[in-house]
Amino acid sequence: MKKSAILSGLLILVSIVILSSCSTDETQVVTTFENLVMSDEFDSNGEPNPAMWSFDIGNGAAQGIPGWGNNELQYYTDRPQNVVIEDGMLKITARQESFEGAGYTSARIQTKDKFEKKYGRFEARIQLPWSQGLWPAFWLLGSNSDEVTWPACGEIDIMENRGQEPTLITGSVHGPGYSAGEAISKNFELEEGRFDTEFHIFGIEWGPGYINFYVDDVLYNQLTPADVTGEWVFDDQPFYIIMNVAVGGNYSGPPNENSVFPQTMLVDYIRIYE
Repeated sequence: MKKSAILSGLLILVSIVILSSCSTDETQVVTTFENLVMSDEFDSNGEPNPAMWSFDIGNGAAQGIPGWGNNELQYYTDRPQNVVIEDGMLKITARQESFEGAGYTSARIQTKDKFEKKYGRFEARIQLPWSQGLWPAFWLLGSNSDEVTWPACGEIDIMENRGQEPTLITGSVHGPGYSAGEAISKNFELEEGRFDTEFHIFGIEWGPGYINFYVDDVLYNQLTPADVTGEWVFDDQPFYIIMNVAVGGNYSGPPNENSVFPQTMLVDYIRIYE
């Protein structure tokens, strides 16, 4: 699996060079980010590397945002039942169970204060879960998220998915004047296959004044300051990484009688280039 992942990464770099030579006035030149500055290959069994990852715990109430601000239904834990590294990958599992007053558990890990970066290529090779009411995501928040009210810190959603839509993902940005339901977003839909039955590489190329969104080797969207309806806050500071699987919430809606648990998001690797 690792050899194929490396080959996929080389193909992406080749495609980046090709896109650079074919850029038009409508698309900024795509930077070739070749220098690997951070990676987690998830090769060591056990909990996520504590030098890189921290856990969000609870239902958001302790942070003053019950339901994590989105009416989510899960309680995030650091238990191996919800988050573990085994079989050469990170596994984040949403379960239907009674726990601390919630009806579901899952996990959310993040690199705040441990790895934060401004600009580069951020990518992860992921196989998504599937079921009505699931909300897996790979995203970034501005490093001042504890100091200012969201969305002033900025948010880049590299990949979000509604579990009931196994061929569709969304890439978005949130900032002052364009957040939540008013986020600047674009969908990407597979022509063949499903995101829950095979691995795909989700990534962004982020440089001064632009963010390019990719699935595998396909550049499907570019956002610049001209595309947002408020302040562009993506050249101001480094951002940190978050990976999670939420249950319910405003984006996916709640599980129903056809939902199946447990469901697991599999992450083969995460890599950051500059």
